[in-house]
Amino acid sequence: MPKGKGRQRKRIRKRDWDAEADQDAAVREPRKLRGRESGIGAPVSRPSDDTAPTAFDAASPNAVVVSPYGVLAFVESDGRQLLCRVADELTDGKTSFLAPGDAVEVAQLEGEWFVVAVAPRRNKLGRPSLAGRSERVIAANIDLLVVVASTTRPRFVAGFVDRFLIAAEASGVEAMLCLNKVDLAAPPDAATSEYRRLGVDLVLTSCETGEGLDALRARLSGKTAVLAGQSGVGKSSLLNALSPELDVVVGEVSEATDKGRHTTTTSRLYRIPPDIRIIDTPGVRQLGVWGVSPEELAYYFPEIAQFGADCRFRDCSHTHEPDCAVRAQVAAGGISERRYRSYLHILRDIAESGRR
Repeated sequence: MPKGKGRQRKRIRKRDWDAEADQDAAVREPRKLRGRESGIGAPVSRPSDDTAPTAFDAASPNAVVVSPYGVLAFVESDGRQLLCRVADELTDGKTSFLAPGDAVEVAQLEGEWFVVAVAPRRNKLGRPSLAGRSERVIAANIDLLVVVASTTRPRFVAGFVDRFLIAAEASGVEAMLCLNKVDLAAPPDAATSEYRRLGVDLVLTSCETGEGLDALRARLSGKTAVLAGQSGVGKSSLLNALSPELDVVVGEVSEATDKGRHTTTTSRLYRIPPDIRIIDTPGVRQLGVWGVSPEELAYYFPEIAQFGADCRFRDCSHTHEPDCAVRAQVAAGGISERRYRSYLHILRDIAESGRR
């Protein structure tokens, strides 16, 4: 080790970082750091013998995370992409807590670039880890979530869309629906009319014919957006159609299973001139809902929340209770039976994850 480098690394470890961030590949909550509880947007207290400012005050962001990779991270700074080592306090020893979109401070120390601080996030998009006990943050500081679904191959699954819309609202992020591959099959009328009735912004696209790409580009202009959806719905193809020079690897949909293969393995931020930033995320085949309790779920279904106010019991779960106004509306056609089934499925998943 070069002379003085060990001492420099030691000084890095003594600084106060906001370690609330989490990488897409990480499957655990950010840990407590030396007795300090970390939190997005909240001051991080120091040990009693340390009077330095909070992590937010200490950080001077000069870069944005493009893609974390273990204890390394690609960042964008002054138009350059740098491969940086991440300071120890921002990792669990094997992987960092960073996510694409994080505003970070980078510094060069004896010829090697380091991420030495991260600013509090204004928002984050996450989902449960594979074990369901912690959150996986896949993007940070975003303006728009683009839920990408396809008309066919793989088939349109409205329940997936519902879950992504809940994730966006729970994170305080604006969401829209991009229904792709309209050249292969007509969009499902029932689903599209249902989401339009709920006020969801919807654009129909085809990477083959170019339909809807200008409309999508206009919605993305000036924003940092996230593309999310099932594997195989065409997220990477949309990126290539919007900016062919990106040359993102595109996968095929299995003929046997009608499911896409995972070609995007980690979240990554792309820049599309002149003013679009897009974070492409790995496709998922199952999506849990993080940070929403069973009692809160109904509020993420506007139509259920509306009629739920007329239920006999204030804590009605809308599953079995007598005089349930929601179930009455489902029977009468006032609430979509499809949406009600989606509510029941998500409610069951949340309850099961709480018992793990």
